[in-house]
Order: sequence, then structure tokens, then C-alpha cells
Amino acid sequence: MLPTPRTDLEPNTLEYEIIPKVKPTGFREYDARWLFEKEINLLGIQALGAGLGTLIHELGKEPRIVVGHDFRSYSSSIKQALIVGLMSAGIEVNDIGLALSPVAYFAQFDLDIPCVAMVTASHNDNGWTGVKMGVEAPLTFGPEEMGRLKEIVLNGEFKPQDGGAYKYVEGMRERYIDDLVKDVKFTRKMKVVAACGNGTAGAFAPEALERMGVEVIPMDAELDHSFPKYNPNPEDMKMLHAMVDAVKEHGADVALGFDGDGDRCGVVDNEGNEIFADVIGVMIARDLSALHDDAVFVADVKSTGLYLTDPVLQENGATTKYWKTGHSYIKRYSNEIGALAGFEKSGHFFFREPYGRGYDDGLVAAIALLKMLDRNPDKSMAQLRADLPKTWQSPTMSPHCDDEKKYEVLDRIVAQVQKHADGDGTFIGQKLRDVNTVNGVRFTVEDGTWGLIRASSNKPELVVVVESPTSEENRNEMFREIEAILEGYPEVGEFNQKL
Repeated sequence: MLPTPRTDLEPNTLEYEIIPKVKPTGFREYDARWLFEKEINLLGIQALGAGLGTLIHELGKEPRIVVGHDFRSYSSSIKQALIVGLMSAGIEVNDIGLALSPVAYFAQFDLDIPCVAMVTASHNDNGWTGVKMGVEAPLTFGPEEMGRLKEIVLNGEFKPQDGGAYKYVEGMRERYIDDLVKDVKFTRKMKVVAACGNGTAGAFAPEALERMGVEVIPMDAELDHSFPKYNPNPEDMKMLHAMVDAVKEHGADVALGFDGDGDRCGVVDNEGNEIFADVIGVMIARDLSALHDDAVFVADVKSTGLYLTDPVLQENGATTKYWKTGHSYIKRYSNEIGALAGFEKSGHFFFREPYGRGYDDGLVAAIALLKMLDRNPDKSMAQLRADLPKTWQSPTMSPHCDDEKKYEVLDRIVAQVQKHADGDGTFIGQKLRDVNTVNGVRFTVEDGTWGLIRASSNKPELVVVVESPTSEENRNEMFREIEAILEGYPEVGEFNQKL
């Protein structure tokens, strides 16, 4: 079939052209991501496809798969190499063309096909590529499946089979949008900025929102894979600041920002305030828990403490479980416990019936938010945000740490914090109230101020978040405490952004 992949190949050499190159660290906890050409070549992508096809047979799944790609200069070529590998392993490939990740997930249901492979680097910078995979809608791979896929690919355990086929599926974009808008009717007039960062969402979001009956102000909706202004990432401060400017310029009710593959949604309110996705989740949880008794929600460990302390959620009888950060983790756990919705600070929202099919979709999240506004015709987005208890929260901040080192470094950090807690240590002059190690370490002091340190699942970085329900000063002091911890680890580099 294919030679066993290697990691030591250099571009512009004979070996690079005839042997798959696959860097092992590209196999993440729940998807795969590499720097294209530097960490993986096209033969490596083909090997990934062959490995995925082999795994599909090994798991006893029907050998049919939906495949799509995001809007980058190299994504189509990568998808073609992936398809060759899949077909060589006896898989029927159903190619939906240019797509958002949620379009690929929708296609699993629409076409009644169990497996999916979406070629996307999501919100990563240009140069990155990757694949989001699953064999059971609406779920995507977790560590167990990714670990086995890694073994198959790196050890060359490909099993060629007959039966491989290729079908090009036309019209999936239109079918997806039709499905989104079919039952959406708003009574409130709303003006919405649709910020797409020149990424894939530009081909989907403005039209979908317009067909829902809202006035749309497209922002950077023209497809341009050079991403001339900033990376399409609603957590990036450059994109958020541009959304702020657009809201003020156009007098919009809200700005909605979509990432490179459209499975995340960022929000700026009518006054130009950036509202982090976990806080949006609290607002939506308030709205939905008023409609559903004993509603259960899931939030990731990077998220605000308001899910537990908000008096409206308590009055509505809502329950929230904190779980591991990562779209596959939250998606799977939400389905396991029957949650109405799951929320992730990075902007992934997971709505289950009757609001969604359980997968993350930025436009489904946008619908939930606009329905919330529609049900509160006398309140603006800013007023709904102001109704929440005040907290001082940081953005997600990421110091560099090599993929090969970050988990070992994190283990030492977790042990250090746990030892500090066990020894009656303090942070910001207060005793520790709780230490949560379900995903990295989240430690909370007496007044509710907390800090989180975890490893990024898709970049060579650690992740830091801090929040205080009492003061900006305590939030900032908690960040300084974390900075002091990280200074003791030479493997940890500069932050991408700070308070």
C-alpha cells in the first residue's frame, strides 16, 4: 500500500516525494492538526486517509464517509489526498465540496452516512491543516479513537480493501441553509453584523441570516484565503475589535463572528461590548431554562463560575456540569447526560433537541441568541448582559509550549498547585476553596476568584484563564500569581496576549 510514515523528511528531496511524512504530535486529543509541508506532506495525508479507512472497518462501521474542506489555498489538495487514502481502504467517499464543519456534520444526518472527515485548520493561522473526524453522528473522535488512529498510521498498519468509491454531492450548501431557516421566524426587527474574517463562513452566514428575516451587515464576507485583515477567530482581539467598530458604525443590535470552519460564534453587543462565549452561554441557559423544567447544561472548565452561582439559573432549577475543554469532550458529555445544551468558552455551542442535533454549529448558536433577543423585545443585548451578576473575566491567553513538552510540563504544574493546596497555601492572600483537575488545574479561592492552567489540545501552547466575581484587581492579581508559577518553567514561552 504505502510506505510506513517517517518524521525526519525534508521538503525538496527525493524521499519527501516518495515517503509519507507524519509528525506524531499532529494527532491531538480529539482531532488532527499539522503545519502543512513542515510536519506532514501530501503522502502523509494519504496515509491518514488510509489509516482512517482501516479504523472504520476495524470499528465495524458502515464504510461510507462524508468529506468536505474549508476555504484555504491548500485545503482542496489535502482533501484529495485524504480521499485517495480512504478509497484505497475500501471506503465510499461522499465529497460535499467547500463546507463548514457543521455542514459536514449535517450531511451525516441528511445523507444517512455514519462517518465524517472534515479537512480544516479551524481557527489556526494559515499554514496549518487538519481533519475533524467521527464515525457516529453527532460525535467526533476522542482520545481512544485518536490514539488507535495514530498507531495505525505511524506503524503503517493500513489494510487495503476493495469497494472504494467516489461520489460528488451537489447542493449540500443549499440543503444546509434550507434546514437552518425552515422553522425560524422573528417578530422583532434586528440588525446583525455577520463577521466572517474572509473565511468559509462568508459563503454561508450572510445568506442564512438574511433568509431568517434579519437585516444583515456583512463584514469581511468575501472569500479570501490570505485572510488579509486577521485570522477568522472570534476569540482573536483584532477580530473582536473590528466587530465593535462595525456595531457602532451601523447601529446594529449585535455582531456575530464566525471562525474559519463555522463551528464557533463570537458576540459583540449593541453598545460595542465584547461578550465572551461562556457568558453568552449563561444568558442562553437563562432563556432556555425558563422554557424547560430541570434543564441540564454542560460548560467547559475555562468557563465562568456564573453557571453555578447565577440566581436566575438557580431559581429556574437549572443544573450545570463542568467538563473537559474540547469540542469532542463537551459534545460527547452533553449527549451522554442528556443536556439541553453545552457551552465552551472558545465559542463552541452544542444544542440538542429540540434546538439542534447535538453538534457544534455557529449558526445554530446565532439562532438561539437571536431567539433570546426576540423573546425579550424590550431589552437590548447589552441590557440582557447587564442583568447578569458582575464578574471580571480574562480572555483566553496562551503562552507557547512545545507539543512534545506541554503535557509533561502541565503535570508538574498541576502537582505544584495541588501540593500548595494540600499544604494550606494561599493565592492572592486567600485560602483555596477548590482545586479541579478534570482538565489541567482550575483553582478557586474563598471569594470565588479562580485561575486555570491547561494544555491546548490543538496548538503548541498552554491555556490560561482567570476570573473574579469581586474585583478587577483580584482578577489581575490571580493572573500575576499564574505568571509567577509559569516563570518557574523554562519550557513555557511568551503569551500570545495578556491582560
